[in-house]
Amino acid sequence: MTKYKILYAEDDETIAFLTKDNLELFYDVTHCNDGESCYEMFKNNVFDICIFDIMMPKMDGFDLAEKVRKINANVPIIFLSAKTLKEDRIKGLRLGADDYLVKPFSIEELLLKIEIFLKRSQKSSLQEDNNYTIGKYQFDTKNYLIFNDLEKISLTQREAELLKLFLDNKNIVLKREEILKSLWGNDDYFMGRSLDVFISRLRKILVNEKGIAIENLHGIGFKFSVLN
Repeated sequence: MTKYKILYAEDDETIAFLTKDNLELFYDVTHCNDGESCYEMFKNNVFDICIFDIMMPKMDGFDLAEKVRKINANVPIIFLSAKTLKEDRIKGLRLGADDYLVKPFSIEELLLKIEIFLKRSQKSSLQEDNNYTIGKYQFDTKNYLIFNDLEKISLTQREAELLKLFLDNKNIVLKREEILKSLWGNDDYFMGRSLDVFISRLRKILVNEKGIAIENLHGIGFKFSVLN
């Protein structure tokens, strides 16, 4: 059976050795010790998931993720970092990361995250060839794109899943915990903060669309309101 392929960027030799050693029990792992060589590797190969450190030589993980997203808007990206500030986590998510684990991290947790994202990538309902109209935009769920004649906006897989969930339940109140469990499988605090980041970006994309709004119902959840 062919193993899933992981692209792993980490410049700390000890962390890289231990993490790669554990991951290779289950996956095919390609390791790079700087962001630049990792980017070149990504451009010339196909990977199922990316795991990036942030503080690396030649190109940091933030810049690396941004470049990767321009090539592939769908591949799952997990950040592993010693940077613990909320601002760093939010920046990583805004750049398109699917998750952010703080060092020191648990190998068991990392393996669980990888498994979740790989299953979601393979079985996501977004693979159905569905298209939606949102105001002046078309939403291509298969390719995670919002577009019209003038512009094309790439979404991360998580943003696309969230938008599709809203569109399938337009004008219906979705409880916050329902959204979290649908997208992440749990409703812990950090996933809740991630949800807020993704909703903020969707609001910015749709800000000029009259009659369309993502309403925040305090203490309850959200409603994707569409006026006919």
